[in-house]
Amino acid sequence: MKITHFRTLFWPFSMLLLLLFDKSQASETEVKCNLTRRNYSLIPEGISNNVTILDLSYNQITLNASDIRVLQMHSLLTELYLMENSITVIYNNSFNNLSNLEILNMCGNAISVIEQDSFVGLNEVKELYLCQNKILQLNPNTFVPLNNLKVLNLQGNLISHFAAPQLFHLELLTLDSNPWNCTCSLLELQNWLNTSHVILENESITKCSYPDDLKHYSIKSAPFSTECHSKFISTITEDLYINFQSIRNSTSNSSFNNLTKNSEHEPLGKSWALLVGVVITVLLTSLLIFIAIKCPVWYNILLSYNHHRLEEHEAEIYENGLSRNPSSLSQITDTNSEDTTVIFEQLHSFVVDDDGFIEDRYIDINEVHEEK
Repeated sequence: MKITHFRTLFWPFSMLLLLLFDKSQASETEVKCNLTRRNYSLIPEGISNNVTILDLSYNQITLNASDIRVLQMHSLLTELYLMENSITVIYNNSFNNLSNLEILNMCGNAISVIEQDSFVGLNEVKELYLCQNKILQLNPNTFVPLNNLKVLNLQGNLISHFAAPQLFHLELLTLDSNPWNCTCSLLELQNWLNTSHVILENESITKCSYPDDLKHYSIKSAPFSTECHSKFISTITEDLYINFQSIRNSTSNSSFNNLTKNSEHEPLGKSWALLVGVVITVLLTSLLIFIAIKCPVWYNILLSYNHHRLEEHEAEIYENGLSRNPSSLSQITDTNSEDTTVIFEQLHSFVVDDDGFIEDRYIDINEVHEEK
């Protein structure tokens, strides 16, 4: 019971100590520096490098090369406020070393030009405020480096048309107090606003300024002519075709380059040698089999050319010779019968019998002639 009572008394003190510890830890991680209304024309160089929240509002800063150089030394910044200064141009790579920055506010300046690579390096920025400036037009590719941007405020500028930005995490967009031209060029933005999950802040006052018959319409609901829709569809089709061609060309070029590099720098592996050996072996084996099958046929054809039919005059001479001297045949036959048999066997030992009958080589030729 005493232990339980002690815990009950100690619990409020433990919670108080925990809150104090959290506040001290937060104060260690967040270092604020307030330099507002100092009439600075340049960002001072004496700012501590441990600063995480820097407020330079209501000065005469122009964000020139010297200011950019000083900002590069403060990579721990998470919030930067440059409101109500004299900035007219945001140059390329102005914040490329501020990789931890999450909030950037430059409202109330005279910004008219934002170069395409102005926001390179701001991968962690979640909120960007460019309100109350003199921005006339924006390249949608300018916002591509802002991978985690959730809030974009472009209120109170001179923007009349704006292509849909490629911001996949955007949640809130402010576009009111701009002279929107609700012609066919704005149809892409309207389609993006209606199909994405982005909330258009102050939608009811984000109205068309031109043409006159659409001045009471919000840019998100203004009606467009059929001609605009057909142009929009054709534009999308052309863009898709161009993208497909570029992807195919890049893929084919990369494949060709890879093949070229491999053929130039990498020797053939053992698998290629094995494959070539197998192919050569198969071809040689097939050739030998073909020759083995065709040799007897070729031999028969060659042998057949050794015999020819007697011409008519040769046949008459041969018959006349036999009729005059019939004993010559028997004499030739008696003397050369054994030689004839041997020669016959040698000639036909490799010949295949086509008629299927067995030939008797021991029949006496004299008996055949006597029977005749």
